[in-house]
Amino acid sequence: MADGKTPAKLSHHSFDVARQGYVNLLPVQQKKSKAPGDSPDSIAARQRFLAAGHYAPLQSLIGEQLAQLAIEESVESKTGQYWADIGSGEGYYTLAMREALVEQGIESLIAVDISKPAVVTLAKASKAAGVLWQQATVQAAASIPCPIYPLVASAAHLPLAPGSLTGISTIFSPILPEVFAQMLQPDGWLVIAKPDVGHLASVREALFDSVREHDSDKFLTQLEPYFEQQAVLSCTQDLQLNQTDLADLLTMTPYAYRAQPAKRDALLVSASQAAFKTEAKFVVYILRKR
Repeated sequence: MADGKTPAKLSHHSFDVARQGYVNLLPVQQKKSKAPGDSPDSIAARQRFLAAGHYAPLQSLIGEQLAQLAIEESVESKTGQYWADIGSGEGYYTLAMREALVEQGIESLIAVDISKPAVVTLAKASKAAGVLWQQATVQAAASIPCPIYPLVASAAHLPLAPGSLTGISTIFSPILPEVFAQMLQPDGWLVIAKPDVGHLASVREALFDSVREHDSDKFLTQLEPYFEQQAVLSCTQDLQLNQTDLADLLTMTPYAYRAQPAKRDALLVSASQAAFKTEAKFVVYILRKR
């Protein structure tokens, strides 16, 4: 990756670049399984579900919030403005966020996920959109503002210098307060999206005998020493899902393996007869490094 075109904060390392345009930074010793992260089936299901627009309001809200952030030039950021999307998956939110980050003057978007199939998918989508970093090395770099750098990696072991990031986003992904604070510049931004209380309640009630409610803000006390909360926003979307959409929703969530097969099958049969109604509820936190 030390090709002379990568962000300065990354160029002190040399890694093999896959032909699809991603870099694998996940050594064997950091893997908890042979194929960590989302499976190809889960990724394909999520692509279909999201392409149908079911979570589009959340995608729009995140983009709007990024576009409104007061990202200011500071002494620490004179060498560049970089953003990392942790747990980027196949890139549904990443690609949308990039548009807002271009407006903010962010020079590069580093997309990180532990799932190799997800990152491969993101790299292909970035190339199709003409925003993959490899394309910027072939063309004049300035012709692609805020190119995307897809990385297969653990967020806890990124080869980034302390204070090298302007902002971090994590959409439905683990929160690492100390790690995030270390990677961010002074006054750096942290954007978090999580399921809110009541998210997909009717789905969970149909699948499980006992339903544990989402505790959306349980991590806030862990963030308190490092970050100051700037805003909390809610996003709610009524969903009417046919059998195919519902099957994709189940496949892309932990419900795929946690639910009893008989209950899952019964739920899908019911959706073949009438649209299944549920409610997607999300909460977005905007925080700033102290």
